[in-house]
Formats: sequence, structure tokens, C-alpha cells
Amino acid sequence: MDKLDCMRTFAAVAAQSSFTGGARQMGISTKLASKYVARLEEQLGAQLLNRTTRKVTLTDTGRAYLERCLPLLDQFGELEDVVQLRQQELAGPVRITAPTGLGSRELVEALHTFQQAHPKVAVELVLSDRHLPILEEGVDLAVRFGALKDSTLVARKLCRMRRVVVASPEYLAAHGEPAEPEALATHNCLLLTTAPQPEVWAFGRGSGARTIPVGGSFRANSPRAVAHMAAHGLGIARCPHYTALPFLRDGRLQVLFEKQETDPITLYAVYPPSRHLTARIRALIDHLAAFFAPA
Repeated sequence: MDKLDCMRTFAAVAAQSSFTGGARQMGISTKLASKYVARLEEQLGAQLLNRTTRKVTLTDTGRAYLERCLPLLDQFGELEDVVQLRQQELAGPVRITAPTGLGSRELVEALHTFQQAHPKVAVELVLSDRHLPILEEGVDLAVRFGALKDSTLVARKLCRMRRVVVASPEYLAAHGEPAEPEALATHNCLLLTTAPQPEVWAFGRGSGARTIPVGGSFRANSPRAVAHMAAHGLGIARCPHYTALPFLRDGRLQVLFEKQETDPITLYAVYPPSRHLTARIRALIDHLAAFFAPA
């Protein structure tokens, strides 16, 4: 049983105040995490954690040990990075989470080219349309739209993406093309339920910004589903540009109110604060920034 693994597991359990959370962060079973920490305590001849049915807390000795343990773990990580960079070969696991729409296509394309260049990096992609708690879920990196709400995390901007209002030529031929956003009240609007206010669409910027109430017969929590339904002629949708792009290219959708678009949404790479990021995670963030920059 490697002492370094025991130390890493102890640090993860302490950070999560839970053997279950620490084990998830380490990618091991709760039983094994408990075994690692018990082995470390046995080697040290001291109790590091107080265990109750509800919570795990640090003893005074455990707190002092953790303060000295974390810098050592960072240094070990840096040593591994030095070897990897010298060999020009990145290796190891990366757990990344992203929204379903972006993650199932655009992000997969970015990860594909990254793993082609670094085949020894093992990526686990977790797709979810809710924000997974990064520390609790043992996530190394999250790709997210919108402003960072958790001040304990770090965010790097990857790109800004337009939000477009789109409709199919068939729908517009049958129902008429709205001349102004206010005319959307008479149209079937397809609603994205993950938006802060699905039934209110914003237009314009600065002093010219305004909001328009909308409604319709279809709503979904996936922007790609909304774009697909608009391409099939059901109604008018408002969605991120990347979801509509394939249909815009083949003519199945066209953009409305282009000169009245609201501010773009920002895509971020989000990760836990740390004195040290592994070389593979830093390299992946740099790769994503380069991949999404043209957007």
C-alpha cells in the first residue's frame, strides 16, 4: 500500500469531511479509502480523523498533519509533471463535466483531438444540464456557460457565443416573418427551460435592451432539442449559436433579429482553486481555449 496514496486519500477525505466524498474524489471505493486512512494512522501512531455516523472531522493532530501534507502532495505532483514534460508525454486521469448539448458534440470533438495528441490521458466526461458540485463530485474541470457563481472556484474564459433567434423557412412561409420582437406574441415560441426566464426573451444591448414575453407549445431543457424542433418547422427558437449552426449551414434555419441580439454568453473552464494544477489539466485547459477561440 503506497504511502503517497494514503496521504492523498486522507487529504481528499478531510476536504470532503466524508469518506464517501473523499473516495469519489479519488475514484476509489469508500471501503478502500477507509483502509488507506487507517493504514496512515497506523503508520503514524496517531488518530487523524474523528469519525461519527454523520461527519468526519480532523483531530488537532490531523489538522497539523494536513497543513504539512498538502504542500508535499503539491510538490509530488510537480515532480511528476517535470518528468512528463521532459518526456513530452502527458498521462493520468481527468474528470470533466459539461452541459449535455455542448458536451455531446463540440466538446467531444475538442477532447478527441486532445486525446489523439496525448493518448495516455484518460478522460471521464460527465454530461449534465445541472451544475455538478466540483469538489463533492471529484471533478477536475467543468465547462460552463455564464458568470461564475461560486467564488471558491477559478474560471478561465474560453469564448463568447451568440444567442440567436431562429426559424425554418417553412414555418415563416406558413405563419409570416415577425418584423419586430414584439410580434413574437403571435408566434409559437420554443422555450429553453434551462434559461433563467424561459418565457422572457431579451433583445438589444445597453440602453436599447428590452424583454419580450413569449410562449408556445414546446419546451425542453436541451438547447439542441429546441434547435432541432425549430428546424422541423414547429416554431421560433432562441438558442446558443452552436446548436443552430448545422441547420443554418444547410438552410433549414435562418436567423431573425440579427441586429437586435443581446450580449453573447461566455463559456468558461472552471476548476477548484489550487496552488498547483497538474500538467495534463493545464494542457487540456489551454487546448480547449485554442479550440473554442474561433467561436
